[in-house]
Amino acid sequence: MRTICFYFQVHQPYRLKRYRFFDIGARHNYFDDYANRTIMRKVSEKCYLPTNQLFLDLIKEYGYRFKISYSLSGTLIDQLEMYAPDVLDSFKRLAETGCVEFLSETYSHSLSSLKSREEFEKQVAMHDDKIKEHFNQTPKVFRNTELIYSDTIGAMVSEMGFKAMLCEGAKHVLGWKSPNFLYTNAIDPKLKLLLKNFKLSDDIAFRFSNRAWEEWPLTTEKYVSWLNGVDRKEEIINLFMDYETFGEHQWAETGIFEFMRHLPHQVFSNSDYEFLTPSEAAEKHQPVAMMHVPHPISWADEERDLTAWLGNDLQDDAFDKLYSIREKMKLVTDENLLRDWKYLQTSDHFYYMCTKWFSDGDVHKYFNPYDSPYDAFINFMNALSDFMLRVDENLNQNNLKQYLPEEVKKLIAEYESKIADLKNFTEKRTLIKTTVTTAKKKSVLKKKSTTEKTSKRAEVGVKKTVKKVAAKDAKKSEKATSKTKIVPKAKSVLKKQIKTKK
Repeated sequence: MRTICFYFQVHQPYRLKRYRFFDIGARHNYFDDYANRTIMRKVSEKCYLPTNQLFLDLIKEYGYRFKISYSLSGTLIDQLEMYAPDVLDSFKRLAETGCVEFLSETYSHSLSSLKSREEFEKQVAMHDDKIKEHFNQTPKVFRNTELIYSDTIGAMVSEMGFKAMLCEGAKHVLGWKSPNFLYTNAIDPKLKLLLKNFKLSDDIAFRFSNRAWEEWPLTTEKYVSWLNGVDRKEEIINLFMDYETFGEHQWAETGIFEFMRHLPHQVFSNSDYEFLTPSEAAEKHQPVAMMHVPHPISWADEERDLTAWLGNDLQDDAFDKLYSIREKMKLVTDENLLRDWKYLQTSDHFYYMCTKWFSDGDVHKYFNPYDSPYDAFINFMNALSDFMLRVDENLNQNNLKQYLPEEVKKLIAEYESKIADLKNFTEKRTLIKTTVTTAKKKSVLKKKSTTEKTSKRAEVGVKKTVKKVAAKDAKKSEKATSKTKIVPKAKSVLKKQIKTKK
């Protein structure tokens, strides 16, 4: 049997507040909680809740014969947790049926695959953890933001362990080939590619309610007849579209819910198609060729390129400025900064800056909350400027400089090593000098002490000697004195004796 593969993108961004130049450095809450809550509840009531219930009813009716797949962005799941837990529960009930597959993507619906592999892989891992947490599934198939794909991106996805990937069946890439086969990545053939049949997908997603369309109104009988008109050699019809097609882009009044409700019955009754999930389709069918995509493509607009998000000066400047701080963000641990970093990367911010007002202009205006792309650019850049100041302040507070380029880091390491060596040498030299000086001081003090003792001893000895000499002199003096006294007396006696004899 041939295969129909239904895939739905479910995503909501965190919309920015009106953030003025004078708000930079003054307030750091960039996101419009009121608008996000209001829009989430509105879309939930019009699309998510009724469409989830519709598919749950179809699965109950047809069992494992009817299967679908989703990719829910991390920013959507975060908002469901905050504003619409009832919708999150309804997705969980779908997961429990075993007929629904949840695919992998970037957490913040970002364009990181075009700029930073490390950031890309980090976001994918974070998203897969979220899917596992809520739906108890580990994604096997990958769909990049807005089906952005190239040979390089596909090879990167294959290295991350995914077996299959969704992408656009763009005319300028396929040429004469049909999107209704399985293909492989040109660099790594292990990765299988499921290509969107954009005509049959857009008949439902965009043209269903267009009364100017020559095929309006679209009925299930007419649609299945188109499916049957596909060459029987072609094996798989991939119908990829936004989930908001049901009830939001195509209002309930258009009959879109009734169309979807009766489509499986018409397929089972009047065709040889079966419904499979992407991983089942990739397992069942064999690739027919490699698909060469040297330059990135997407599922947006007539051109199927990146110009919805990147290409004009506004978008490129904002994109480059945002990712200029990715090295710094590796060092940030503050939860508020990490959260804002994720939400600022959402591709919608760049989509709002698109200046294309040609064949796809109405689509861009419908989704754009700003009066002009220039307002979107100014608002985003104001918020980003404040965010960058916060990041720098956080890094400065933590005295972290590792975000510098690798060559600068090496030079700094070399200089720090040399400085450390010089410090050690200086410290050793100072220590030796101090030791020598201390020893000299001790020696001088010791000599001084010895000299003082010797001097005192000499002084005592001199004093003793002087005393002895003085004592001797005194005795001699006494003797001399006594002699001096005796001589005159003798002379007197002698004179008397002479006189007597005469």
